[in-house]
Amino acid sequence: MSAFADPHLFVSGNLALNFIGTAQERRTTYRELLTSTDELGEWVVAAGILDTAPDCADALEPALRLREAAWRLMQATLHGDPLADADRRLLNRHAHGAAPELTLRADGRVRRDGTIDSALTAVARSAIELLAGPERALLKECGRDACTRLYLDTSRGGSRRWCDMAVCGNRAKGKAFRARNTDAAH
Repeated sequence: MSAFADPHLFVSGNLALNFIGTAQERRTTYRELLTSTDELGEWVVAAGILDTAPDCADALEPALRLREAAWRLMQATLHGDPLADADRRLLNRHAHGAAPELTLRADGRVRRDGTIDSALTAVARSAIELLAGPERALLKECGRDACTRLYLDTSRGGSRRWCDMAVCGNRAKGKAFRARNTDAAH
C-alpha cells in the first residue's frame, strides 16, 4: 500500500501541488488516486475549492491533463529547465476560466459555488502564481526515494526533507536505521 493511500491528504502547502499529489510514486509503482469522476468531485470538496461536488462528467481526462502539465512545469522549475510551451499553454487556458463564486454568509462563513471548470481554474491559477511568484524558491520534492510529492518548504532554515514527516519522514528514517543496523551486524 502507498504511503499516501488517501487522496485527500493535503501536505504540500499549495492547492496546485496538492492536486499534483493525487498521482503518487511516479517513478516507481505509480499510483493514480483520481480514477473516477466521483473521486475528482470529492477531491475538489476536500480541497476546499467548492462546498459541494460539481458534476464532473467528461472532466476527468482534462483534469488529469492539467495535473500532468502542472507536474512537468514544476519539475522543469525544480531542475532549472525551460517550461514546455504546450504545458504552459494548457495551464494558461485553464487559468482563463471563471473562478469559483464566493459568497459571504450571514454567519460570517464563506460559501463556495461553481463548476468543475471553475475548480480547475483555481488549480491552474494556483500553479501559475507558484511558478511565477516568490514561493517558487520554496518548491521541493520529497526526499524519500519512492515518493514524488512536491511541497513548499516553509521550515525555518529551509531544511525540510520530506513532504510529510508522519509518513515519508518516518519511512526514510526507518530505512536508514535498518541499513545502519544491518551494516553493524556484518
